[in-house]
Amino acid sequence: MIDYQNQTLAVDGVPLTKIAAEFGTPCYVYSEAALTAAFEDYRASFASLDPLICFAVKANSNLSILQHFARLGAGFDIVSGGELARVLAAGSPADKVVFSGVGKSEAEMEMALNAGIHCFNVESVNELARLDAVAGRLNKVAPVSLRVNPDVDAKTHPYISTGLKDNKFGIAFDQARATYHAAASLAHLKVVGIDCHIGSQLTDVTPLIDALDRLLALIDELASDGIVLEHVDIGGGLGIRYTDETPPDIAAYAEKVAERLAGRKLKLVMEPGRSLVGNAGVLLTRIEYLKLGDEKHFAVVDAAMNDLMRPSLYDAYHGIVPVEKKAGVATMTVDVVGPICESSDFLGKNRDLAIEQGDLLAVLSAGAYGSTMSSNYNTRSRAAEVLVENGQTRLIRRRETLDELLVNERELLAK
Repeated sequence: MIDYQNQTLAVDGVPLTKIAAEFGTPCYVYSEAALTAAFEDYRASFASLDPLICFAVKANSNLSILQHFARLGAGFDIVSGGELARVLAAGSPADKVVFSGVGKSEAEMEMALNAGIHCFNVESVNELARLDAVAGRLNKVAPVSLRVNPDVDAKTHPYISTGLKDNKFGIAFDQARATYHAAASLAHLKVVGIDCHIGSQLTDVTPLIDALDRLLALIDELASDGIVLEHVDIGGGLGIRYTDETPPDIAAYAEKVAERLAGRKLKLVMEPGRSLVGNAGVLLTRIEYLKLGDEKHFAVVDAAMNDLMRPSLYDAYHGIVPVEKKAGVATMTVDVVGPICESSDFLGKNRDLAIEQGDLLAVLSAGAYGSTMSSNYNTRSRAAEVLVENGQTRLIRRRETLDELLVNERELLAK
């Protein structure tokens, strides 16, 4: 886990000072123990329902992280052919994979059908037609679930709200029944389930339960029409603590779900992401300069918005703490900013920190949507990633070299 030991922040007992010395900065560091604990919390809470717990790969797609969850028994929620390639490379059985996303290409559909995935979460009528055609060409039958948009307000950031009528995701609730009939009429599709995901970073489960109630009412209507579903996918979206949030009680949520599924022959599928990895990781960075001004002070660090996009994109808050607690260092209020040539390049604003130039900082709750959203903007190499397992460190993604960033652009014209 991530805590201070002898005034130095450590991950599963390994001081971050040691990790910085060995692997450099910026660097993502993950706790295997925290990953396991988060997954086991879901498994224990929902044990009576024996769910297929599909980790949302977009939250953290490192192969070693995926392999760890696969060994724990997880399935996977993917949104691209690239993510399918990752989970298969990590050792996941294809029949534990659900394929979500609004823009699946023919090539991605073909790849998933040949692999034999558990289900396609279909998000439009036109996608149904395309999938039927691709499956027919391959002489296969595609298992499908419709992602239904229940028009429930998740009360979260608008960029991560996905269950309202004006969101691009899913099939409108009032069109879902007819769309199921259309799906059932297609020769190369097998209707097996229903799916819903209304948003991310939810700290109140009430919208999730409201959405489930709407799905179950639709399931009953479909059954009366002769379309009997095998599974219900309740999505993910449970929030974590970044600052002062109170994360949902997973066991209490599971109890509410179990009450509603009692007596129904429905397999439960779920797609947690952030809540499995978010608080299992930190972004380790070093202060390059303290820039002190008359009205504003800045701690300029070697990590930037290309390493962690969430603060710039969502104005998201991440806790930032000094790796070493030093006696006699004055506290100052600073904006923690990176070296990228953008005013939006910040990791945290107005933070009270007892720091000196050259100190290490840890950006907390960085295990989800950190490395996966990173880029090479300003021709910056993406950060290394390290996993701490039983007190031992393992490099699970090495830092890119500048030669690697340039290699695909070498075909220059001769003068």
